[in-house]
Amino acid sequence: MSDVRLENFVHEALGAGIPRPEIEAALLRAGWGSDKVKSALSGYLPLEFAVPVPMPRTNISARDAALYLLLFGTLYYGMFNLVELVFQFINLGFPDPAADRQDLIASNIRLSTSAVLVAAPTFAFISWLVKRMVLADPIRRASSVRKWLTYLTLALAAAIVVGDLVALVNSLLSGGLTARFVLKVAVVAAAAGSVLWYCLRSVRADEAVLAR
Repeated sequence: MSDVRLENFVHEALGAGIPRPEIEAALLRAGWGSDKVKSALSGYLPLEFAVPVPMPRTNISARDAALYLLLFGTLYYGMFNLVELVFQFINLGFPDPAADRQDLIASNIRLSTSAVLVAAPTFAFISWLVKRMVLADPIRRASSVRKWLTYLTLALAAAIVVGDLVALVNSLLSGGLTARFVLKVAVVAAAAGSVLWYCLRSVRADEAVLAR
């Protein structure tokens, strides 16, 4: 939630011709959080004009929220089933007679394959819709729904990578490391790493466009 005092100060300081770095430094010395300061400054276009030019505020529509929820929902669903699908092929290649049932593996392969075949094109289509939307109106990149879901996904993917490495080290120290387990750890790391890369690229692209 923006603070009226902060917005008024930024408006008056910009109107007085004080450079943005000096305004930011003064506010940080006064104890304002960096995020709040950057948000307040980003509310005005960095344009030489007699008075500060306000940026349009982002209006979150139900359509936008639904698109972003579908986008990240299909990402989660698709990646989970892709990992599960590869796991089943690893089980076939490195069978464990005490734990594996061939009929269950075949059933899981069919189910995961079906899920990936539906989720992947759905994700691609929604990504295309979102890309068109933000190209037509770049300010939509500042959507709070978009930011929350992106950063939550970043945190979740990072947590999965950490947990994956902990499981690997624990297995190594306990002497239970097998080729089957290492392959599964590698698959999880690759999937989580791909999601991290996707989200980081999205964050950097948004920051680059909004900073113009």
